[in-house]
Amino acid sequence: MSDKLQRVRGTRDLLPEDNIVFRFVEQSAYDTALLYGFGKIETPIFEFSDVFHRTLGETSDVVNKETYDFTDRGGEKLTLRPEGTAGVARAFISEGLSQSLPLKFYYSGPMFRYERPQKGRYRQFYQLGAECLGYDSPLADAECIGLAWDLLCKIGISQDCTLEINTLGDPESRAAYREALVQYFTAHKDSLSADSQMRLEKNPLRILDSKDEGDKKLNANAPKRDQYLNEISQKFFKQVLKGIEKLGIPYKINDQLVRGLDYYCHTVFEFTTSKLGAQGTVLAGGRYDGLIETMGGPRTPAVGWAAGIDRLADLTPRELADRKDTLIAVIGADELGEDESIQVAHELRSRGLRTENFLSGKMGKKMQKANKLGASFAVILGTSEVENKTVTIKNFATGEQNTISRDALTEFKF
Repeated sequence: MSDKLQRVRGTRDLLPEDNIVFRFVEQSAYDTALLYGFGKIETPIFEFSDVFHRTLGETSDVVNKETYDFTDRGGEKLTLRPEGTAGVARAFISEGLSQSLPLKFYYSGPMFRYERPQKGRYRQFYQLGAECLGYDSPLADAECIGLAWDLLCKIGISQDCTLEINTLGDPESRAAYREALVQYFTAHKDSLSADSQMRLEKNPLRILDSKDEGDKKLNANAPKRDQYLNEISQKFFKQVLKGIEKLGIPYKINDQLVRGLDYYCHTVFEFTTSKLGAQGTVLAGGRYDGLIETMGGPRTPAVGWAAGIDRLADLTPRELADRKDTLIAVIGADELGEDESIQVAHELRSRGLRTENFLSGKMGKKMQKANKLGASFAVILGTSEVENKTVTIKNFATGEQNTISRDALTEFKF
């Protein structure tokens, strides 16, 4: 390895030009979540390992291959968070929030998984999500999907995304379907991939989501879920679909869409796109009524979703994210003007105006840089302006220049 310091494989530096779109996505999600009454929650970047190992399943690929686990100096087994839902559920339990139901949380931040780095997938990646706790109504599922759709619309990518949705049914329906799958796949066990043979024992539903070509052929003739849905499950799903239709969100039913862990029930959904190659899922969610109980809390109905900010940013049009508010350049024409420029820039910023102060260099170079940055106006100060308590304002669009008093600058309409 070179003596030159490098980034760790699977990570990246988000430079200012990258952050323009990245932060636009994050701010858009936050603003949209507020419209739906979701409050922001911040959970630790690392938790006790059991928080994730128990909730993601000890046999899952994430736990077996991808979590960043470590033992701290006190001997505690800790894990960098690979996703956000488990931390929110842990906070609900440890903060004693069951008396405050219903609750709606929004979160965003870095997550960590030791995956093979590829386009749109990093070992340190960023995720945002929404969790709705305490609502057992199918309309809560529809509204969560509505929040996701509104976000995709706001960042300009909804036309490139498709909502795929399915139902797992209630626990009774799920158990009946699981038994039917076990019987079917056991009869074809020798034809299953090695991973799916392991899943047969713990998470047979995950076989339906296998990417192995041999597994796909077996899945084509596997028992169909709708044959095992009881009346309660059928009614719940119909109400979810009715709610989505009322919101005007196009969708397609994908009966191969599953979640392997037992605490998931009823609705599962994903927004997918063909614009990112193999990594087609940009947002995924579902109902997980059994999760909090699995973690030792009270049985709490819940539904939510999560999305990768990295992938959303890759899809978001750059021109939509670029700030369109007026940029003002403050330019000191000489040493005395530069000394005064810091106060003038501060006064403009206190008015909420985006202001760039050029603190060194010749005046001509400063004007060129201001123009390149897209400044609409320049506020110019030299010895003459300082002594006469004036400023000169240049409109870059028209080339017009006017000199006004410093006092008038506080009311000037840029």
